[in-house]
Amino acid sequence: MSSARSLSSPFRRVSVVGSAVLILLSVFLVGNAAAHGSTIDPPSRNYGCWQRWGGDFQNPDMATEDPMCWQAWQADVQAMWNWNGLYREQVGGDHEGALPDGQLCSGGRTASGRYDAMDTPGAWQTTDVANDFTVTVHDQALHGADYYRVYVTEQGFDPLTERLGWDDLELAGQTGVVAPGAGSPSTEPGLNGVSVEIDVSAPGRSGRHIVFMVWQASHFDQTFYGCSDVNFS
Repeated sequence: MSSARSLSSPFRRVSVVGSAVLILLSVFLVGNAAAHGSTIDPPSRNYGCWQRWGGDFQNPDMATEDPMCWQAWQADVQAMWNWNGLYREQVGGDHEGALPDGQLCSGGRTASGRYDAMDTPGAWQTTDVANDFTVTVHDQALHGADYYRVYVTEQGFDPLTERLGWDDLELAGQTGVVAPGAGSPSTEPGLNGVSVEIDVSAPGRSGRHIVFMVWQASHFDQTFYGCSDVNFS
């Protein structure tokens, strides 16, 4: 019995060490694979929830202070930790076909429904903007873009009670090709990468609205989406 134990112990140690290395490697690869980007100003719903509550996401005060983020954290914490991974692959430019009405903010319930809570109507925290403003998208992995498109909901749409549909949107800003690495380097901890600014014009708006961003990455047929909540003051 003692001989068997002495022979098996090194194998167990090798197995444990090997498993630990594999786990660390998996975390490294997944972390880097998920490093993509999102709208950071005005912040996308999941980026804003991560920014405000990432260091305190179990605080019960969130339920009353920031109820839409609370319901999102309860639904799937990974939607906020992976704020930069809300994308779909191989859309081929057919965004309306890939994202049914009511599912735009979740990227058509991408990632097996991880981001479904982003579609929920309600009093998401808003950013005050003028009718002419700038949207900042952060390209964390330096993908570049075939284009960015920014839409704003039409006057009369109610984000408090309605899920977002394509007929609710008006194109308010767009770019052409943005080269990989083009933009302003970020100095904010946890971001890295570069930020790209898009000029947006949405005349005639007042009150609460949703800004919807479409980012067609250049490195692959990978399209990022994001909903940001604004208040035209």
